[in-house]
This record gives sequence, C-alpha cells and structure tokens, in this order.
Amino acid sequence: MFDLSGRRALVTGSSKGIGLALATGLAEAGAEVVLNGRGAEALELARAELARHTGRTVHAAPFDVTDEAAVQTAVQRIEERIGPVDILVNNTGVQHREPLLEVSAATFERVLHTNLTSAFLVGRTVAAGMVGRGHGKVVNICSVQTWLARPGIAAYAASKGGLAMLTRGMCAEWAGSGVTVNGLAPGYVVTELTQPLVDDPAFDSWIRGRTPAGRWASVEDLVGTLVWLAAPASDFVNGQVIAVDGGLTAVI
Repeated sequence: MFDLSGRRALVTGSSKGIGLALATGLAEAGAEVVLNGRGAEALELARAELARHTGRTVHAAPFDVTDEAAVQTAVQRIEERIGPVDILVNNTGVQHREPLLEVSAATFERVLHTNLTSAFLVGRTVAAGMVGRGHGKVVNICSVQTWLARPGIAAYAASKGGLAMLTRGMCAEWAGSGVTVNGLAPGYVVTELTQPLVDDPAFDSWIRGRTPAGRWASVEDLVGTLVWLAAPASDFVNGQVIAVDGGLTAVI
C-alpha cells in the first residue's frame, strides 16, 4: 500500500532542504523522481547525489514555477521525455519577515505568487493529465501558519492559508476523476533557512516549550506522511491538510 514503484513524481523547489528530503523519501519508496528549481547547477548537483544515494533514476527540470508559460513547457517536456506525472508535490515557497505596516505591495505579491500562485499554475497543468488518465496524487506543502499567525510573517501566513483552501478547491473539482489533493503542514523544521532561529536561544526555547514533543522537526519527520499521501494507502483521503508538527497546533 506504500509502494511507489512505477510512479513518476515531480517535486518543486527540491534542490535542497525540505523539498530534497521529500524527493528522497519518494525515491526510496520506489518513485522515479523529477527535481525542480530555478538554479540548474544546484539542481544537477542534487540530482546526482540523490541518484547516487538511492541507486535510482533521478531527473532534473529547471524552470520557474511562477511563470505560466515556463510551467506549461516544462511539464510537457517532462511527460514527453519521462512519462506521465503520477505524483506532484508543490513545495516551492519563500518566507518574508517584516512588520505588516512596512511590507510593500510588491513584496506581498511576491510571497503570494511564489507560495500560492505557483501551486495553482503547476497543479492545474499537471492535473490536466491526471484527470484525463483517471488517477493522480497532488500534495501541497502548507505550514502550521496555515492556521496560526505570528508577528512579522503575515504575508507568508496569508499565502499558506490560501494554499489550504486551494487544496480543498482542487479536491472539490478533481476528486471525481480519481485525483487526490491533500496538504502537508510542517511545524518548525531544522533547515538551512531556519538555522539562525535554531541558534537563537530565546526562540529555540520558545519553540521547544510551545511544541508538546519538546523539539524541532527534522526534514525526515515529514517523509512518512508524504509517502502515505502519495501512495495507494491514502486513496480515500482527499482535501485534507495534515499537520506534522509534534502537536504544536493541538494545544494552547
């Protein structure tokens, strides 16, 4: 029920960090993975390392997920060269920390476009084929900020809240065609981007105290839930956002 052999998976924003860890988990479960990012050189390094680590065929597809024409061209090329995409993980995202009164309209739009519009563009393009074939798995990477706000990250929270409702909208329209669309909402995860927060004693103490599990998540903590959502085991799970947060959103 958790075997992904013979499935092809596209993971956006997967040259490093959470995206690369998720792609690694899919590959280890048997999927043929396509990595995505804007930087071709970094993407190729990640592809080569993942192929070496798993012993599986791994592909790289550098394109800008916020560019509608680039998305359409890239997905067409992927499916012509590799085969139909069975699993899509919309992981691309950007954070911006600034008081809301100081956030420019351009910055707000950039965060929304990167975190939300990209999932719409890639999701719609890939799902067109999934709907026609009568099966497919889409997983949108949300966040605990889907439900919770903190000072200084309102644009990010707005984008992730929107992504949860986009997930449900996709489910409402595509579930009848055999496509499942769910969200995975990580808690606070140790990555290169969050390392300064991990290294901040006050913030680190706050996270550990706020999280019932008493620790930060590792990127590996997210993999099992993703594999489940991508596998036949979750075929009747649709339109849900699953928190993987050590209990953070369950308590006050």
